[in-house]
Amino acid sequence: MIRTRRLRRKAASAFAIAAVGVTAAACSSSASSSSSTSPSTSTSASASAQAGGSGAIKQGLLVYFIPKDTQNPYEVIADNGGEKALAALGGKVVVSSGTTDTAAAQIPSIQAAIQAHANAIVIAGNDPSALCPSLNRAAQAGIKIVSFDSDVTCGTSPNHLFINQANTEQIGESEVSLLASEIGGKGQIAILSAAASATNQNAWIVYMKQELAKYPNMKLVSTVYGNDDPATSLQVLQGLLSAYPNLRGIISPTTVGISAAAQYLDTHKNLLSHLTLTGLGLPSLMRKYVEDGTVAKFELWNPGNLGYLAGYAAASLASGVASLTPGSTFKAGTLGSYTVLAPTPGVGPSVVLGPPTVFDKANINDFNF
Repeated sequence: MIRTRRLRRKAASAFAIAAVGVTAAACSSSASSSSSTSPSTSTSASASAQAGGSGAIKQGLLVYFIPKDTQNPYEVIADNGGEKALAALGGKVVVSSGTTDTAAAQIPSIQAAIQAHANAIVIAGNDPSALCPSLNRAAQAGIKIVSFDSDVTCGTSPNHLFINQANTEQIGESEVSLLASEIGGKGQIAILSAAASATNQNAWIVYMKQELAKYPNMKLVSTVYGNDDPATSLQVLQGLLSAYPNLRGIISPTTVGISAAAQYLDTHKNLLSHLTLTGLGLPSLMRKYVEDGTVAKFELWNPGNLGYLAGYAAASLASGVASLTPGSTFKAGTLGSYTVLAPTPGVGPSVVLGPPTVFDKANINDFNF
């Protein structure tokens, strides 16, 4: 489904309202960490100034951004960042995806990109492997592939660049340490995740479990999946609370899940006497709950900067300015220069946006995304 910017903003607004109203997705880079403001939209710099190694960014590039779905506020912010990047480079972004977090909903958008002779695809994978046959066909058609937020694991065909929002291990470890500091490292905890097939969620959870080994008095009793849907997140949250009345903490590493859980806890204040919520959230959706004490701390990176970086990476690859070779560099506008990292087990060539920011009462009003 291809939408205009106006429709996307309308959908984002409606989704944000729904997330609150129904009882109630994430260093090694040489660039600095994500900022609190959106990337610059200035177009004063010429395309030639954006060259990474040699040559210049091509004019008129067409890049398809395929988010997990078109209604998640996090994804909309990330896509907007990509639009700003391509606008600065004289190119165009088409945002296309489904309304559910499934690979099947994203495949028609990959096919549309092939038919439109796009120069690059930037995709947040809803499944690590199910998208690969379609992405293979896109690569064979000469389209450069960039994954962001949630990687795809297509092996060497096609080769693609992963824009990692933050060091994967660091995210998993910091989520557990945040919760442990609040509950004294003791008690039953649970994870409220997004889709069970989401690459990024599963990778973070692996490192969460490893970090839990440092806290022998904290026990992970359940991992549930809200599919990045407010109503489903609320339903599985209520199931958790019913099954584990002594639950001390919940980690929700998804912006939809944590906001749905915060909304519920905000209307059930008695639970806060023994239950702590943390995770990954948008400051704009979580500000109210931090200010009224429902949530003490959570973290995230700037999703606008993530999309902005992905846009520059896609344009640089499509222009031959950057490559997948480790050590290859490219410029990402206001974010600075980035270096392609060597593959690691399970992850191909990648760059890392930067470390996440921890939000609390002291700083949450400094962020507007």
